[in-house]
Amino acid sequence: MVGLNKNILRSILIASYIMIVALIISGVSALFSYLNTGADRSTMLHTEIQKVEQYLPKIDWEPLQNEGRSMDNQTLNALQSNYLDAWYVKQIAYKTNKPAGIKDYYTDSARENLYSFIELNKAEDITIEATTLKHNPTLEFFSEDGQMAVITDRNVIEYKRVFKAEKVILETTETSNYKMVFLLEDGFWRIRHLVKEQAETYDAKSEPISVDDLNIKGINYYPQANPWNMFGAEFSADTISKDFKIIKDAGLNSVRLFVQYEDFGKEHVNPKKLEKLKKTLDLAEAHHLKVVLTLFDFYGDYSVMSWTLNQRHAEIIIEAVKDHSALLAWDIKNEPNLDFESRQKAVVIAWLDNMIDLVKSVDNIHPVTIGWSNTQSASILKDKVDFISFHYYEDLEHLDDAIKTMKTKIPNKPLVLQEFGLSSYSGFWKPFGSSDEDQANYHKKIQEQIAANNLQFMSWTLYDFTDVPTDVVGSRPWRRNTQKHFGFIDKNGAKKASFKYISN
Repeated sequence: MVGLNKNILRSILIASYIMIVALIISGVSALFSYLNTGADRSTMLHTEIQKVEQYLPKIDWEPLQNEGRSMDNQTLNALQSNYLDAWYVKQIAYKTNKPAGIKDYYTDSARENLYSFIELNKAEDITIEATTLKHNPTLEFFSEDGQMAVITDRNVIEYKRVFKAEKVILETTETSNYKMVFLLEDGFWRIRHLVKEQAETYDAKSEPISVDDLNIKGINYYPQANPWNMFGAEFSADTISKDFKIIKDAGLNSVRLFVQYEDFGKEHVNPKKLEKLKKTLDLAEAHHLKVVLTLFDFYGDYSVMSWTLNQRHAEIIIEAVKDHSALLAWDIKNEPNLDFESRQKAVVIAWLDNMIDLVKSVDNIHPVTIGWSNTQSASILKDKVDFISFHYYEDLEHLDDAIKTMKTKIPNKPLVLQEFGLSSYSGFWKPFGSSDEDQANYHKKIQEQIAANNLQFMSWTLYDFTDVPTDVVGSRPWRRNTQKHFGFIDKNGAKKASFKYISN
């Protein structure tokens, strides 16, 4: 019996050994097969370098009229993908001074120059944050054996910020021409040779857009039942239509709506969300209301490496609705100055500056503004925007002086008081808050100031809300309950005393 058990055990061990060897051979074989198919090596090897989904500059190829062999679309797409990946990994390497990913997209000889540059920057305590915003490549040559390609990329728009010891020493946007030779190695196009032929300072030349007919008398709008989730599953055209009628009948002519970056699908904009946005614009048009559309709501990543994703997001939305007759203006971002401390003022302003250029490059008809949270920031980028928007929730006694200061700094552009209001909440969490009567007196007073200072306006907001997401004001109950009671109409649908002063 003992001998039998030993034989059984020996047989089990041998069988197990054979299975393990077979699995190893199978795994190695699968690995070689995987890599030879042109699969995503960064995913397979779990590198930290993210793929082209993290880098989407605008790219416009010249029609293919190259010497040598003709190139099919599949090969061209593979070449483009590897080309953009090469830019991306180089920029990550220059930002971190680490060469991760370089060997995947550059040949042995090409990567040596990159390694030397990285080591020099590391020794000098220099880092570079950079991105390209637009490429205009031409395929000059494609070899008969399909192993080599030559590309000229003209007027590449590059933004870069150079740091020494973490202090910015250079910030520039330039256009450059590049000549590149690619070799096909292991199913991937790698850069063999790259020459920067010329570079010059880039001037976007964003032209001012006329605001002679601008006459905003409006309100910030969310439906009462689903505020801050207007285009979600509870989207109701009937509700929005009824609300727009209330707004129009109250003597107003415009609404401010918000497009949330993540909610709309980030760089891959959700077409269903776009259809709901278009439907909302249709409803506004039906009620003779104009729309100020605020982009990038609840977005706070201004990092250079995210710029191309942000720009593709904005581009898709703008292209979809720029010809709609209800559209009045673009608001680049709601209260971006609140991010100055956490995200660095210069970084936020650079993002806004470039986003204005992008918006105007897609739509040169509708004016552009920025929804600053206070009067102090209103003059930032005043020469790039077409009208000035500011919010005011401070003491009304100081508003007239603040307006005079703004008019001195910004003498030639319309001023829009884009958000203002007073909560009528007074309860357990804020026993010395304001009443409905206080709110009505506030709106009466501020409408008098608006008229006296010849301001355009958009108040906050049509409704009181029964619930406010914690993402909006945090979880502190005194803040959430206060935010619920800014409306001109209460949670039961009754007009509050302040409704009398919703318009001047």
